[in-house]
Amino acid sequence: MAGFVRNLHTEAMIVSASYRTDIPAFYGAWFLTRFRAGWAKVVNPYGRQVSTIALRRGIDGFVFWTRNPGPFGAALAEIRAAGLPFVLQVTVTNYPRALETAVMDAERIIELMARLAAEHGSRAVVWRYDPILVTTLTPPDWHEANFAALAARLEGVVDEVSVSFAKIYRKTERNLAAASRAQGFGWADPPDEDKRSLLRGLTRAAAARGIRLTVCSQPALQVEGATASACIDARRLEDVAASWGLKRIIAAKIKGNRPGCLCHESRDLGEYDTCPHGCTYCYAVNSRTLAKRRFAEHDPQSEFLLAPPWLEGDDESPRLL
Repeated sequence: MAGFVRNLHTEAMIVSASYRTDIPAFYGAWFLTRFRAGWAKVVNPYGRQVSTIALRRGIDGFVFWTRNPGPFGAALAEIRAAGLPFVLQVTVTNYPRALETAVMDAERIIELMARLAAEHGSRAVVWRYDPILVTTLTPPDWHEANFAALAARLEGVVDEVSVSFAKIYRKTERNLAAASRAQGFGWADPPDEDKRSLLRGLTRAAAARGIRLTVCSQPALQVEGATASACIDARRLEDVAASWGLKRIIAAKIKGNRPGCLCHESRDLGEYDTCPHGCTYCYAVNSRTLAKRRFAEHDPQSEFLLAPPWLEGDDESPRLL
């Protein structure tokens, strides 16, 4: 199937990297190569159109999504040196291995978050306790104790924790069903009132540590003391820039990706089925085997994170106007 190529996206914008995969953990070398070049090519996962997205000129800033920011330090240093603010959305859930096959130890991730906050400012790091998955291994009382322990370790490191309950898409249900059979656990999607009851406790635990709890794209679950998340947050990016002594006004409009989403408009660099972390509940991976193969085969020098087969050999470069 052939797609078509769009011109370079040059108007000021926020770049998201990426809610489709973990670029800082696995594709940092690729990103740094593309950042130095000033652009990357991205395939729309739905229409398969190809866009060339600017990564330096005309960029408002970056939002990075990761479970392991450790390999990404050199890239962050270059981005900051270029005067471009960034925010790291770092997921720390501390789930059992039956649910998160290959995620770095929570204590190590928290150490990395503390180092990044000290280096780049606390506004540059957001904790994600997301998704909240209720299983026989992680019942509500387990979440309350686990979350409180993580919040205690992150006191003074972050000022926000973004949460949401797992949305059970068809592929999520399939992957969870397979994992539950293999690992011997049960899982459920609780009723909304049970979810709100748990969120009340998490909100109190976060507040006790000076952390504001926000709820991502689930307005029906918002409880007293919590607010709605804006994971792609132009105001936070402005705050990060100001903490670095830079003046930046970001005019991005709120343009959520789904109902209830308050994110500012962005362009995403990622590709589905490329993250090998192995989280059983992940909406972005149909097959971990495929994701591991794609990671192993990816080319850090490519224009694409994952080059589509029908465009291999395309050496078109963008014209920077």
